[in-house]
Amino acid sequence: MARSTQRPVVKLKSTAGTGVTYVTRKNRLNDPDRLVLRKYDPVAGEHVLFREER
Repeated sequence: MARSTQRPVVKLKSTAGTGVTYVTRKNRLNDPDRLVLRKYDPVAGEHVLFREER
């Protein structure tokens, strides 16, 4: 099975500076810019913004 280039795997890194990362997929057609999601950071103990790394 070939991986689609329309939905690449991206790494999300915490903006709290704790070094926590999440891995997810995104649709390049719907989200051409860097992805920013609010997710739980277990080190900080709260929900923070996670930004896409390249």
